[in-house]
Amino acid sequence: MADLPPASMNSEKDEAIASTPTEERGESASKLVDRFAIWSGVAGLVPLPVVDVLAVGGLQVQMLRRLSQIYGVDFSANRGKAVIAALAGTMIPATSGIGAASALKTVPFLGMLASAFVMPTLSAGATFAIGKAFIEHFESGGTLLDFNPPDYREFVKAQKAMWDSRSSAQKTQSSSPTAASS
Repeated sequence: MADLPPASMNSEKDEAIASTPTEERGESASKLVDRFAIWSGVAGLVPLPVVDVLAVGGLQVQMLRRLSQIYGVDFSANRGKAVIAALAGTMIPATSGIGAASALKTVPFLGMLASAFVMPTLSAGATFAIGKAFIEHFESGGTLLDFNPPDYREFVKAQKAMWDSRSSAQKTQSSSPTAASS
């Protein structure tokens, strides 16, 4: 009878994660967001319209669940989906771009080709911005219940701009010629 039921072990593990120092938690959360942003970019390559958007949404909900564990915040899948949908709604230009890029996949060849360039970038950028917004919210002591997406509109725009500049810097580095031709 000394064995703990699985629910108790999970809550102890969650408490241990939540009790880690703030710097470690922030670093762990940032790495998690970066990883999920990359996976969302990969999900954007799914060649089927709508399926790609669902895959990205699923990854974002999973990211939110994992961030909630890191910060010791109670997570409900339904509440997580609603919060992400509300936050995505505040980012109408980006989310409508994701929908348009997904719809492009219905156009044979050229649509698929154009979407292959646009959808991964939009998906990864949106996931990155959403993840950073939740890190900010959870670090300030917030929960899923008191998250108000309009409060984070400017923060999300700044994070998306940071993602875009990071992406363009990587493209510039990879396309610039090396000076090792002497």
